[in-house]
Amino acid sequence: MTIFKTKAVVQADGYLNKTPPFQFILLSLMFPLWGAAASLNDILITQFKAVFTLSNVASAFVQSAFYLGYFVLAIPASRVIQRTSYKVSILIGLGLYMVGSLLFFPASQMGTYSVFLIAIFVLATGLSFLETSANTYSSLLGPKQHATLRLNISQTFYPVGSILGIILGKYLIFGNGKSLAQQMAGMNASEKLSFGHKALAHTLLPYQFLLVVLGVAFIILILTQYPKKKHQPLTAGHPNAKLFDTLKYLWQNKPFTKGILVEFFYVGMQTAVWSFTIRLALTLNSHFNERYASNFMIYAYVAFFVGKFIANLLIPKFGAGHVLLSYGVMGIVALLYVTLAHDVSALYALVLVSGLFGPGWATIYSETIKTVQVPAHRETAGAILVMSIVGGAILPLIQGAVADMTDMSTSFSIDLIAFAVVAWFAKTMVRQEREAQQHDTKNQFAGEII
Repeated sequence: MTIFKTKAVVQADGYLNKTPPFQFILLSLMFPLWGAAASLNDILITQFKAVFTLSNVASAFVQSAFYLGYFVLAIPASRVIQRTSYKVSILIGLGLYMVGSLLFFPASQMGTYSVFLIAIFVLATGLSFLETSANTYSSLLGPKQHATLRLNISQTFYPVGSILGIILGKYLIFGNGKSLAQQMAGMNASEKLSFGHKALAHTLLPYQFLLVVLGVAFIILILTQYPKKKHQPLTAGHPNAKLFDTLKYLWQNKPFTKGILVEFFYVGMQTAVWSFTIRLALTLNSHFNERYASNFMIYAYVAFFVGKFIANLLIPKFGAGHVLLSYGVMGIVALLYVTLAHDVSALYALVLVSGLFGPGWATIYSETIKTVQVPAHRETAGAILVMSIVGGAILPLIQGAVADMTDMSTSFSIDLIAFAVVAWFAKTMVRQEREAQQHDTKNQFAGEII
């Protein structure tokens, strides 16, 4: 049974002839759901580091479990899309997200780091289905020429979820008073154990709220009609590509493989910056506690939202490549300041860096998916792009290792290198945009002569 219907139809290139407003808004509202989960990881890293007495590298395994869940399920998600639909894949994602959230109940009672990591991994498998479906589908819900802008608009909802996740974590997980490390400093072993169990019990609370939201989203999505996808056949009688054929096609597509590399660095950088923002605040000022330090994450996500919003306004006028390049250059400068300034001013530079992430993921993703000219390969291509999110499992570990060997400020040099890779990609986009503009000008001039 469907209540919310649409008359939009799928064209031969896989894109819709027009954007259905309700369906597009509903799909865009899926983006805050994984934004909230990702931002809660930044809270959990700080909480677990203190309670379980972890190194920076060990605490970063929260992100490793999270993004490995993305990596493992992305290809299966793409095959589900090919055999069923984007809508079915999103519903599966929401279901797994709920299962992962439910696992926080036993995890908070058992108080074991490994059990929390399992819950985070299962939750992330659901997000893998969601992102594999929603990112590609957002770009397809309308004419091809507006695909990048459409995904940037959908991605603008992401930081809304991130802000809500941080606020939930700040008030439901973190407490008042001194930092956790300072509170536990004078305790004996049994007191630390009792205190740790109480602190870990608080980690369950945000996921109770998420379960309610996920249930509502699941029901509304069931009642909403989305256009059924159609593919141009690769050959007569074979509308869907085999996995091996798709992988071969994508491997030979050099612009696509370059996009995967850049997305790997971008997601790794974004995850690492947000993973260690609270840690940097606690390091630079010993008077901060976790609840106060988490304010900088709220500022960061607000800046991220503003950066995306401004990018959406600038892209139609200047082009996605020019906007991404400008953001990239400023990001490099801001991260250089973070690594060199060992005072609280570095935190505000780091907030600026979050604002400069604005057009990153959506622009790289949509520009890369455009290089896949055969619609039958598009779902798997989208899945592989989502798999590049595994950068979020690796770069935080590298940054954590650098922080353990040097200091937290110096460790942000890893993110500086990653932003340089993004700027390099943007420079390539600018050149392509310029060549396309010159080609259009020549065609227009030739038409006037004729």
